[in-house]
Amino acid sequence: MKDESFFEEFAFLLVKYQATNKANKYRGVPLSSICWTLRGLLNMRTEGVNLTSDELLFLKEWEWIMELSPSNPLYKILKKVDSGQKLSKQERMALELEQQEVKLIWKKEQQREQQQQREREQQEKKLALAREQQEKKLALAREQQEKKLALAREQQEKINKERHLAELATKYRVSSSYSSISNRLYDLLCQIDRGKQLSDSEVIWMKLNRFYEPIEISRKMQHLAGLKFMYKATKNQDSLPSSNLYKILKRIDENQPLSTKDIQWLKQENLSETLAIFEEREALQQTVFSHLKTKYQATKHLDSSLFSPLYQILKKLDADKQLSLLDINWLEEHQLSETLGIVVEIENNRHFAELKIKYKATQYEDSSLSSHLYKVLKKIDSASQLGEPDINFLKKRKLTETIAIALDKCAASLKSKIKSGEQLSEADIDWAKQNGREDVITFPQEWEFSALKSKYDVSNYKDKSPSSPLYAILQKLDKGERLEEIDVAWLEENKLEAPQPSYSYYGWQEERRYQGQKLFSGKIWTAYHKNEATFYEQEYQRTGNKWNLPNASSHWRKADKPRRALKLTENFDFNQIKENKLKSALLTTRGGAFRDIDKLDDAHKCALKAIEYQPQSHHPYTLMGAICFERGELLEGDRWFNEAIKRGASPKDQDAEMKRVVKNAKDENKRREVINYLLKKDSRRYAWAKSYLKQQKDKGK
Repeated sequence: MKDESFFEEFAFLLVKYQATNKANKYRGVPLSSICWTLRGLLNMRTEGVNLTSDELLFLKEWEWIMELSPSNPLYKILKKVDSGQKLSKQERMALELEQQEVKLIWKKEQQREQQQQREREQQEKKLALAREQQEKKLALAREQQEKKLALAREQQEKINKERHLAELATKYRVSSSYSSISNRLYDLLCQIDRGKQLSDSEVIWMKLNRFYEPIEISRKMQHLAGLKFMYKATKNQDSLPSSNLYKILKRIDENQPLSTKDIQWLKQENLSETLAIFEEREALQQTVFSHLKTKYQATKHLDSSLFSPLYQILKKLDADKQLSLLDINWLEEHQLSETLGIVVEIENNRHFAELKIKYKATQYEDSSLSSHLYKVLKKIDSASQLGEPDINFLKKRKLTETIAIALDKCAASLKSKIKSGEQLSEADIDWAKQNGREDVITFPQEWEFSALKSKYDVSNYKDKSPSSPLYAILQKLDKGERLEEIDVAWLEENKLEAPQPSYSYYGWQEERRYQGQKLFSGKIWTAYHKNEATFYEQEYQRTGNKWNLPNASSHWRKADKPRRALKLTENFDFNQIKENKLKSALLTTRGGAFRDIDKLDDAHKCALKAIEYQPQSHHPYTLMGAICFERGELLEGDRWFNEAIKRGASPKDQDAEMKRVVKNAKDENKRREVINYLLKKDSRRYAWAKSYLKQQKDKGK
């Protein structure tokens, strides 16, 4: 049997000189302990004892020690080295070879362990990743389940909330649509339902969304809560205004009687304190009713019930409130004449006091209904004229303000009479003269002048006096009378001082003219030319003088009635007219009327015919120039205008026609073409055309 110390010694030398790879887990543990443990485990195994997994692992790692042999050459070599003896070359080579083999084996084992470690780590990573993925799946599944549950709860809460909102909306009479604002409305209705008062901002929101009923119900609920506290009915749980309790408490608060049914209800609800308060008040009201009947002489009415209409009527009287017609009729039906007499007296006294305040007569102390002042004030109130005795009465009592008001009121009544179309009577005029109210006498003319100015769009003319020349001119125009030359000159010289749309021979202006516009424009211009046209037509019918026709036609055109001008000369037999000058004049004005209604071909024919009849007259040449410009034949138009100037036309006439062409052009491109042509031709002479280019640019913005 081997010496037990040999195993320990040989193993120690192998480890010490790194001649074995089987002691990697040695880690400084005493080999004696390892050997002792090893022997014990081997004996246990021999005896058939079941070893644990750790014990079996220990045997596997260290059993090689027991397999060492003293005859192993390495043992002798290691002992030599350990004792310091010198090794032979062969021994040294054997040791080095063993050590190299150990190192190689150790290195391979280390690589294998590292590979195993990497594999274990990879496996652990795979397992960790799998666990992580599994955990994520489980977490996602839990999250989805939680979301489903939360969504289900949310949907159920929403259904419950919508159901509750519908109940509250019915309860608080929400009539308007509330789908888009249901959350805000729900919160406020819940607040009302809890008996909490709405804030000012919340009330404003409800009003903006037309939820008026909930606001009113909330107000009444607060009122009911106050009444319940006041009349000791807080133990009753009713909180809505529709409750019987609210109706009863309101009647108590307003000192109204309760019916037998109401009293019975209070008893059933055990509201004895509330009932006691009512009975105390009712007894007091019975006393008050009796006192009022005596005060207002109604004691012969035997009904002492607080439900009697008489009680309410007498309370009104005592509170100095005016009775209704129904109240008066009731007193008459029940023959309470003494009470009616008092009512009449009270009403008259109230009326007298009101009149004194209204007409500044409060300093007059006499409030008796028999006072003459009462009669005078009633006259003033009815806008009746005061006689001299009444005026003197007021003067003696220094009621000068009352006199002034009376005169103003009567004057206003007379002016209103004039406005309605009535004439002042001689008595009215005498009254105005006697009381120094010349304004009433002159008012008919002022009113007519104002109406005429409005009719002819000159209301902004500053002079409002009927003495203004404009008044006489407008009267003439309105009557269809002709104006004198001095009238026309006056209209040409005077101007308006405010914005006014204008009208001229060239049509309504698109732009507005401001301060400085002549009165001889607009509706005045139109009316003047209409009257002139009518005059010349009548003259033609009276005298048969055909020269009246071109004059009438010209004025109809200026009155913006070109078709009326054409009617004068339609079906006209020019062969019956011997005078070529007249023929030319008729054709020129007829051609102008055709031009006014955009029948340029017909206008062109008339103009050429007029030239044929009177080649030396510049009028048809001017017409031809204007027609060409409106057609866009600008060079041809200039040629005709030059021919007109050769025959005596004024350049101003040409400029006027150019302005008309530019203003009345319906095609903006054509207007721009004409303007550019004129400015290129003479930019100073036609500088006015630039304003139309600016208008076009402004419209395009």
